[in-house]
Amino acid sequence: MDSALRVQARSGQRALLITTLAVPLTGWTVHALTLHRRLADARKDQLTGLPCRPEFVAYGERLLRTRRRDALHVLMLDGVDFKAVNDTYGHAAGDTVIQTMGHRLARWSSSRTALAARLGGDEFAVCAVLPPATALAEITALREQLQQPLQHEQHTLRLDVSIGISRAADLPGETMSRILRGADTAMYRVKEGEATFPYFATRADAYVKTVNGRRAGRRGTHLLTGAA
Repeated sequence: MDSALRVQARSGQRALLITTLAVPLTGWTVHALTLHRRLADARKDQLTGLPCRPEFVAYGERLLRTRRRDALHVLMLDGVDFKAVNDTYGHAAGDTVIQTMGHRLARWSSSRTALAARLGGDEFAVCAVLPPATALAEITALREQLQQPLQHEQHTLRLDVSIGISRAADLPGETMSRILRGADTAMYRVKEGEATFPYFATRADAYVKTVNGRRAGRRGTHLLTGAA
C-alpha cells in the first residue's frame, strides 16, 4: 500500500472512531433534552400552559435581588362567578374560560419583563416590572382586556375578574411569598367590596393571618384548623 492510501485509510479509521464515540454521547444528549422537556412540562399547568406557583415565586425572588425591585408589581387575579359558567354551560365552557384567561395573561406578559402563572382553580398571578409612571395605566388596560367577552359554541361568555396589587416598593425587605400574600389580600378586599380597584396592598395586608398557609376566606379554609 503506498503512502497516499495509508494516509486515506488512517483518516477513514479516525472518522469511524469519532463517529462511534459520538453515538452514545448524542443518544445521551437526546435523552437529557427529552427528560428536561418532560420536567419542564410537569412544572406547567396542563390546562393553560402557564407556570405554577413554585416557578412563579422563584421568578419573583430573582427580580427582587436586582435593581428593578422598586418597579416590581405582583398582581393576584381571581375570576368572578366562573363557577356559574361551569354550572350553566358545562365544564368544557369553564375550561375555555380558564384557557382564555391564561392566554390573555401570557400575551400581555410576553411584551414585558413579566411572568404569569396559574395558582389553581380560577386564581392567577402576574409578576411584572413596570415603570411607576405607567404601571397603573398598564394594569388597568390588562383588566379591560381580561374582561372582554368570548365566544364558546353559540354562547357569549362575559368575564369579570378581581385584581389585587402589591408593590415591592411599598414592602421593602419582604420576600416574594409575603408580597404575594399582600396581593392576595388586596384582591380579596376588592372582591368582597371592602376596597375598590385599584387597591395596593399595605404591610398589614401582607401579614394577614392564614389558615395552614391560606388566607382566611379562601375556598377550603373552613375545613382546616390552626393558624400560620
